[in-house]
Amino acid sequence: MYSYTYSARTGGLVLNSTPAVFSKEPRPVYAPELNLLGFDKYWKYDQQTDAPCMWAEANRYYYRGRLVASLLGGDVYHAPVVQLAYTCPDWRETPNGKATSKTVCENPEDKGESFTDKKGNLFALDLPEPGGKLRPVDITAMIDDNREILGWLEETTAKKILDVYEKYAGKLDIFHVAFSGGKDSCVLLDLVKSVLPQDSFVVVFGDTGMEFPDTYAVIDKVEAQCKKDSVKFYRASSHFSPAESWDLFAPPSRVLRWCCSVHKSTPQTLILREVTGKQNYVGLDYVGVRAQESIARSEYEYENYGKKQKGQYSHNSILEWTSAEVWLYIYAHDLIINEAYKKGNGRAGCLFCPMSGGISDYIRRQNYKVEVDQYIDIICRMNNWDLGKKNLETYVTNGGWDNRRSGRGITGNTLRYSETCKNGTITITITNPASDWREWIKTIDDSKIRYKVTEVKDGYKIAISEAEMKASPAYGKLFRQVFRKAAYCIGCKVCETNCKNGCITFENGKINIKDCIQCHNCIHCKNINKCKREKTNICENFEFDGIHDCHQINSGCLMYESRKIPQEEKTMKTINCFDDHAPMTSWLASFFKDKDDFFVSNDLGPNQVKCFRRFLKDAGLQDKNHCLPLAELLSEIGWDSDTSMGIIFTNLVYENPQIDWYVANLDIGRLYERKTVEDMLLALDMKEKAARSVAKAYKRLTETPLGTKLNFGYVSDDGDLARTVCSLSDPRVILYALYKFAEKCNDYKEFTLNALLSDNIERDGVSPTRIFGLDREAMIPLLLGLSGKYPEFINATFTNDLDKISLKDDKTSEDVLELF
Repeated sequence: MYSYTYSARTGGLVLNSTPAVFSKEPRPVYAPELNLLGFDKYWKYDQQTDAPCMWAEANRYYYRGRLVASLLGGDVYHAPVVQLAYTCPDWRETPNGKATSKTVCENPEDKGESFTDKKGNLFALDLPEPGGKLRPVDITAMIDDNREILGWLEETTAKKILDVYEKYAGKLDIFHVAFSGGKDSCVLLDLVKSVLPQDSFVVVFGDTGMEFPDTYAVIDKVEAQCKKDSVKFYRASSHFSPAESWDLFAPPSRVLRWCCSVHKSTPQTLILREVTGKQNYVGLDYVGVRAQESIARSEYEYENYGKKQKGQYSHNSILEWTSAEVWLYIYAHDLIINEAYKKGNGRAGCLFCPMSGGISDYIRRQNYKVEVDQYIDIICRMNNWDLGKKNLETYVTNGGWDNRRSGRGITGNTLRYSETCKNGTITITITNPASDWREWIKTIDDSKIRYKVTEVKDGYKIAISEAEMKASPAYGKLFRQVFRKAAYCIGCKVCETNCKNGCITFENGKINIKDCIQCHNCIHCKNINKCKREKTNICENFEFDGIHDCHQINSGCLMYESRKIPQEEKTMKTINCFDDHAPMTSWLASFFKDKDDFFVSNDLGPNQVKCFRRFLKDAGLQDKNHCLPLAELLSEIGWDSDTSMGIIFTNLVYENPQIDWYVANLDIGRLYERKTVEDMLLALDMKEKAARSVAKAYKRLTETPLGTKLNFGYVSDDGDLARTVCSLSDPRVILYALYKFAEKCNDYKEFTLNALLSDNIERDGVSPTRIFGLDREAMIPLLLGLSGKYPEFINATFTNDLDKISLKDDKTSEDVLELF
């Protein structure tokens, strides 16, 4: 909420009345962290944990307002390199340039006491204090400096907490505080306790079983304090241990985050049902989410309904607080501090998380080696890629395991659900089903469509008319969900918590469905609250929302999503399409100038010709040595414009496995070290030389108008790869990409924006939102504009929380090109 500076006098933080547009999330640094990273080799400090020695912002360390060190590199197995501050008080860009002071961080093992840079500037080691002895932060003086602003902050936040309570008191079944044992939830709980009656709320700790050992010490103390204060405290945990669930689901990944539902939201919902005595309770959850923690959370609102958990209210009471304010509040009120923070952990979450990495993984493993290695052992044991010992280590450290998108490469994994289509009949084959389909079929009206189930060895087959499935695509999705759940359900109880009517229970791990009203909550019907509740009704606006807690579900079954084996997934051997000969701007310019004559007069080598021909063919520009109409069209538009590049890029995503791999695996806005990209490819069974070529080609592609005009990505000065939001001036490119998407998705031309935005729906088409990196806010005006200008091609509506995108059945992507 407020910006901050560092105080040279107290060594602490000083808030000022200027609103914080962006916070670098400062955190206190204690002696144990400095010891672990090796700073004791260079500095002297007392071995105490009562007060911090300095502050850190990410991997940069500040002492009384001065940058004194930074960290470079590091992963779960390897320590980061300590870099100390070197200062030049008379730094100049050129010998006669303007003088200024400059501080850089360098490895002292390489630079010694001083060094001279390439421009002749002399830098000397800048110790935090003369002699290197650090003074701890004067906490009392720091709090005195901030007392007035902290008072305003507490009063404003307390009023928000009380206001939302009074707004819903007597209308909801329960108020509860979501408690994690971290700094934010400790502050939130203290604020709630200060303003709400003791018997008006409960505290729920979602125990994933994967928490830091130090977190459990905090939980014990807070639980005891709550008992003393007559505040009810509950612990919610899954019936699966972490080791069991990692074995069942396979290790979680950035995309397949089944762990959040299985180990957190589901157990909390079940215990609140028990506390309230209601299956369909409605409560309000006070949550310690802060906008400064991530880009996604920066878009949160204070109060919402159904965004954190379907059918429940949430209040993000400290949403606008920065970590500076959180820590100042903790020190001012002498709240308990999780020892994990004092050991160098920036967050107190799960021990080994796919969303983590780098230095944080190293610090966690050094502090909790036995516990962390249990999860690393599971990752290694369940990996079925032929990597070798060396590459297996990089699979763990550099983006192999945490980038998993399916069940490929999982030891012992077998295909349980498969689907084929022949002579107008779709055949679904279920092998070694984990649960009874006769129970799951109760969740839909199976009289809607004709089907036949035939038992075979180790399972059964379902025969169903392709025409009927296409005629009722929404119902077809429901039907497939039933058998996917039957094939894979192992009783994680997520579906039980999604059913507010108490129709789903699990007895000894077996599914039991009774008196189902077929609301489809168990398979995430987006418009479930708009559906008629009659037993035979199917929601007309059915589409998968793709949102549940903080991850995405699209098949209606977490187990299926995590274990499925795509039947037509591209093999990694086909990805290296350009070898070391990715196209150059000069080649493209000459091609569009000479057209069919280009390969007659060019001076390219044979391998360059081969690779460039592949590029042109996949881009839809040339086939069998002759230019296609698209090449002429783009010449008229301007071949190097963002419009032409957008069309070319769309074609490449669908036809060129290398471009498709970049789009599918590199997330917008994230920097990937080149080594990480190579390791991602190696982990998918690619040869080392080919992996290097694919990573290397990215830079050359970004130097063409694909990068300079369309802006699809770039390579940093350090060699890191990044994908960025594309720059498109003509919305017709989006329309073209939508039709290409629909044509690849069995020509289904009705979908929702949520479906477009989801990365995990099983489909052959690549959403334009993924291709161009566009979010909901960017897509809505584009779609409405296209709908208004080209109603003969598209109709898009966004009303009353419903969205629907319809493409015309009599139009194709080729017809869209006619618009140009």
